[in-house]
Amino acid sequence: MSVVIDYDKCKGPECAECVNTCPVEVFEIQDDKVVVAKESDCTLCMVCVDVCPTDAITVKED
Repeated sequence: MSVVIDYDKCKGPECAECVNTCPVEVFEIQDDKVVVAKESDCTLCMVCVDVCPTDAITVKED
């Protein structure tokens, strides 16, 4: 499984909807960017994909 952020689309900390809504805290803000910090904790709930206003997040099951 992989969680991918398209940084050309992501608005980072000014949005941070994924950081604020992920129930298992997969995302964090580091160095003024949203990063996938705990990918192995992802439960494939897809909340991050649903809340991202710029469609910057892709979750793929391997």
